Amino acid sequence: MKRILIDTDVLLDFFLDRDPFSESAEKILSLCNLKQVTGCITPVIISNVYYLLRKIGNHEKVMEKLADLISITDVLVIDASTISRAIHSDFNDFEDALQNYAAESDKKVDVIVTRNTKDYKSSSLAVMTPDAYLKMRVTLK
Repeated sequence: MKRILIDTDVLLDFFLDRDPFSESAEKILSLCNLKQVTGCITPVIISNVYYLLRKIGNHEKVMEKLADLISITDVLVIDASTISRAIHSDFNDFEDALQNYAAESDKKVDVIVTRNTKDYKSSSLAVMTPDAYLKMRVTLK
């Protein structure tokens, strides 16, 4: 499983150093930086991360963090088809539906990495916590 969607909560765990989750989030992003896995995000994820980091940091610093993030990840497309699928889906959370269908539309994303796995029960993709994903990678080696 080489191409993963990294959900907002995982990125916030990293940026906000939220224990006990930040260590796994850092490992996930390190895999992206080392090009051992292709991490994917969406424009919605970028917007959410900006909004929440901006509450505690200045605009310039947050923009630096986002620039660093997009330098090690791919940004998936959210188009009208993706939005329509999300609107008409069984997902209870519209934002999660957008992430899911952007990942499905990419056709190369294998796994959604999130701490909110229950929110993706309608997904056709594998959904794992960061810890479960990291353990699976070790098992496959």
